[in-house]
Amino acid sequence: MGELRRLRSLLPPELQSWVTVEAATDVTPPLITSEELGKDQVEIQVDLAKWEGLALDQRNLMFWHEVGRIQNDTIPRDGWEMAALAIGLGGAIGELWVQDGLLLILALALCSFSGWRLYRRNNPQKTLVEDIDADERAIAIATRFGYTLPNAYKSLGSALKTLIEQTPKKRKRDQYIKRLDALKKSAAKAKDRVRSSEPRPAY
Repeated sequence: MGELRRLRSLLPPELQSWVTVEAATDVTPPLITSEELGKDQVEIQVDLAKWEGLALDQRNLMFWHEVGRIQNDTIPRDGWEMAALAIGLGGAIGELWVQDGLLLILALALCSFSGWRLYRRNNPQKTLVEDIDADERAIAIATRFGYTLPNAYKSLGSALKTLIEQTPKKRKRDQYIKRLDALKKSAAKAKDRVRSSEPRPAY
């Protein structure tokens, strides 16, 4: 529980009143994830067994990545799409039985619309963009907590490398690889900005 208390202390002050940190209770939970508990309450869940395998700086940056997702308002929410899809499918089957053409068309339309919304919400490219944006947020939060910019990039990069090595599922591993590539490009741009802002020696 000491680690959970430590993570709570890493929440930016503006989030501390409505974001909580708890141990994950699912059978095979992800390393870290967020869940909206209510309109103004979000819970970050951590798989402590996997979490302890990361170095302290790696944990910090992965935690701030999740905080970044909350700040960007990109955490998944329980939507109406699954319920609508189930209702549409049930309605379509029922209308096939009673052979009402208009209601069948309406049920199929509901299925199509809810299926399209589910696809958009779970689109891998959209998820990747959101993760890359959250990585940028994590770097910014780290500097608020005393990290230098190079150390923040280094810690997040090493965390992603570790997750790439430990992730057996190809799709998830590819997401980490793409995030790492984007992080390297961002670090190079930040380095160039620092160099260009340095005063040139007078001759």
